Amino acid sequence: MSEQIHVLLVDDQKLIREGLRTLLELQPTFAIVAEASDGYEALDAYAQHQPDVVLMDINMPNMDGVEATQQLCQLYADARVLILTTFDDDEYVFEGIRAGALGYMLKDVSSQELANAVQVVAAGGSMMGAAVARRVLNQVAAGPSSSLNQSSLIEPLSERESEILKLMADGLNNSEISKHLHLASGTVKNYVSNVLQKLEARDRTQAVIRAQQLGLL
Repeated sequence: MSEQIHVLLVDDQKLIREGLRTLLELQPTFAIVAEASDGYEALDAYAQHQPDVVLMDINMPNMDGVEATQQLCQLYADARVLILTTFDDDEYVFEGIRAGALGYMLKDVSSQELANAVQVVAAGGSMMGAAVARRVLNQVAAGPSSSLNQSSLIEPLSERESEILKLMADGLNNSEISKHLHLASGTVKNYVSNVLQKLEARDRTQAVIRAQQLGLL
């Protein structure tokens, strides 16, 4: 990634795009490389500019943000999408996360919160607004879905992978897991990769949500 964070703005409202451009370009950290008004334009713009972060709206004509996110993540392994929307409905939240988004923020966030979120996602991290995080936690607290079970996994988790999954759910990063289990950092990284692969999850947030649905936590 270059010194500047290159951002693609995707929103069907021109006024919103102009506002986001103004907010982000006030800081030298960010450069808006392209804009798109729907999912189709977003796919074309991504192919042309290869931005570090896609700032994606949900409700758009022709192709919405969920489908665009899913296609981007399927086409480009390193695509990093941050959803920014007015919709905080559970269905939109979880569809966005399942599609592969690394972040989900509401448009009522402050300019500094947005800037921080873009930086976190650009670095490959996950970021959720407070209201969205509460919805995810509430979903986890509600217990596993009755329509899913452990047999849904392509390959079951090993005892060590299950142990690491629980530590991931507790919010521990790789370094902390390494210290807790007295394992080499490279070994932990491999275990985490295996967990994500077996759960068919793109990141830790997706892994924890899917694990809860499967009754693994």
